[in-house]
Amino acid sequence: MADTDLSRLHTYDLELGATEAVQKHYSRHVVAQKPVSQRKLDFEHARPRWLRECMAEATGVFYYVFPGIAAIAAFTINAESPLGVTAFGSIFQIGWAFAIGIAFAIITCAPTSGGHFNPAITICFAIWQGFPWKKVPHYIFSQIFGAFIAGLLLMGMYWPEIQTFKAESIASGKGLVYNGGPASILCTFPNPDQTNLGYLFLTEFFVDSFIGLVIWANLDPANPFVSPVSAPFAIGLAYGAMVWGFADIAISTNLARDLGTRIVAAIFFGGESFSYLHYSWIAILVNVPATIFATGYYEFLMRDSLSTIGKGHAVHEHGEEGLRRHITNTGTIETGAANALKPNGSRLDDLKHE
Repeated sequence: MADTDLSRLHTYDLELGATEAVQKHYSRHVVAQKPVSQRKLDFEHARPRWLRECMAEATGVFYYVFPGIAAIAAFTINAESPLGVTAFGSIFQIGWAFAIGIAFAIITCAPTSGGHFNPAITICFAIWQGFPWKKVPHYIFSQIFGAFIAGLLLMGMYWPEIQTFKAESIASGKGLVYNGGPASILCTFPNPDQTNLGYLFLTEFFVDSFIGLVIWANLDPANPFVSPVSAPFAIGLAYGAMVWGFADIAISTNLARDLGTRIVAAIFFGGESFSYLHYSWIAILVNVPATIFATGYYEFLMRDSLSTIGKGHAVHEHGEEGLRRHITNTGTIETGAANALKPNGSRLDDLKHE
């Protein structure tokens, strides 16, 4: 872009190509970062890797659970407000709170731990992607712990309002544990007429499978439609979409999110938080087989490993020789994989003709 075009930035006359112009414009004036001391490097090197990963997973789950249940609290507590519940929240707002919370969790903590934030995702990484099984237990514990802390903090911050709501709920004869009651601020409960556990199971299974498939597609390095910048928001929106569509008929979506906050609900509102309509096992456990099903569906029917190799994100288990044998034996390459390999075009031709 010519220098004369850059001057147009001063008139705010931006059009196509503005990104290029901005990138070539005046450099940002920021405070220079001080040199990194050896003491700091030694301290960071001495930190146990497992502790950093555990804290990142706990923090990430906290980041997405806390705004979500805070939005639920505002919606639930003010259901009878003379101003109208929409002045304080809605299912739409709750979906966005969880969606943006997930995006922030990934942006903030994924560089340290990989950003699982869900026991089912951790298990699927171990099954399909070679994640060490020895790390699975402390990842899952950390995720549940993060949700537990989110629930405790919410109870503290909303304590006066929850106590008032609790007294009103008891006075009306409804109790504490029901959908729309004090305990439902923290975790999911079915509606009183939802007594068919099979129906609840299938709803949870479908919703969790939907989210799991979107997550796995976003994490596929061969997917040309997702960038590292957009993936956190795409994953968050998948969660939000399920909240908007199915929150009114009871969904949990994450073992850690439900179990961690359900323990808090049991502490403050009684053991019925686990026994109400025999539902808790669905909210806690169904997420795991549903996510394994979804990721298995992707791995067996949609994964294009040759494309992943072509983009440099993986290698053949037997190296270049193994890849050469595969191309020779199959004779043809699927269109998607061939396109992925085009950036390495000469390498592909060499492999095909050697």
